[in-house]
Amino acid sequence: MRRRSLLMGAVGLAGCSLVPQAPYVQRRDWPLEVRRPMTTAANPRGGVLLVRNMRAAPGLEERGLQWIQRDGSVHVDFYEQWAVPPAQGVEDALRRWLADAGLFKAVVTPGSMLNADYVLEGELTTFAADLRAGKARAAVSLVLLDQRQAAKKVLLQRTEAADLGLDTEDVPAIAAGLRAALVEVLQRTETDVATAVRR
Repeated sequence: MRRRSLLMGAVGLAGCSLVPQAPYVQRRDWPLEVRRPMTTAANPRGGVLLVRNMRAAPGLEERGLQWIQRDGSVHVDFYEQWAVPPAQGVEDALRRWLADAGLFKAVVTPGSMLNADYVLEGELTTFAADLRAGKARAAVSLVLLDQRQAAKKVLLQRTEAADLGLDTEDVPAIAAGLRAALVEVLQRTETDVATAVRR
């Protein structure tokens, strides 16, 4: 009888916990979408631009928002993340931005049936807030190739970068700051690509 009561007591304790339950924290997905403020009609004489899949520099494969903390360590958040991997979001934004700029007849993705006159390759090298410096930083390394002739010609090889002021550690502000930095990167990319194809 004593053994049975001890067993029942153990079963009863199994359903209880003396350790307080941690509150449930839901992940938040932040959209990584930016658009050119104005859309210009496609240029029928501008040729076809192929924007290849953007690579991610080491450490930027994660969807979590990233920031450099005041002690210099890099924080990749588990609960605050981009809706898509950053390199994919930046690539989509770059393709739409250049299509809306009206520099080309068409801006296409890999696998398109159109023959590309120009090819743009890129790598996302920076996309993080630096809380020590109070900056939202974005940078993309780009190479633009002219392949209208047998010998491909490099028209542009440059890193487009932007550092914007960020005076808070608030996550929504960090996400907005990084999107704003990306807008500046895309504006600079448009200017440099336009100059390169018009030479």
